[in-house]
Amino acid sequence: MSAYVLPILFILLFLYCIYKRINTYDYFVKGAKGAIKLVVDIFPFIASIMIAVALLRVSGITTWLTQILSPIFNALGVPPELTELVLLRPFTGSGSYALLEDVIASYGADSYITRCACVIMGCSETIFYVATVYLSQTKVKKLLYAIPVALLCSIVGTILACLLCRVM
Repeated sequence: MSAYVLPILFILLFLYCIYKRINTYDYFVKGAKGAIKLVVDIFPFIASIMIAVALLRVSGITTWLTQILSPIFNALGVPPELTELVLLRPFTGSGSYALLEDVIASYGADSYITRCACVIMGCSETIFYVATVYLSQTKVKKLLYAIPVALLCSIVGTILACLLCRVM
């Protein structure tokens, strides 16, 4: 059933546009032009966050932080094997999915660690990426509270995710 939702929505939208006599092609072209301008505007922000993530991984900072923070995360109920995932998730979506794939390959799909990793991926967000992309377009520059609160919520969500996986 879910495979038909999107095509049905497109057909309904197309029929609505015919009924209202809206030139859909012109609006599509106008939207595509706006999308190209948006990509050009946000590209420097996206490139900078991707470069920062690559530098963190290549320099070994993430490995060093993982070694230092693993005991703390373990005390909070987060498996130490997931420390790097928890550290990189706020920065990169694709990098954290690659780490999730490694966890699944290493520990199996039904293990406690993999369940925790999957729930962490579902309850967290790429905070810095979102802040970079969306806030760069809204002209919001004062992120004094937004990013720390989002990071705190991500950590609390991670701890609760692992607790729920342990209980269930």
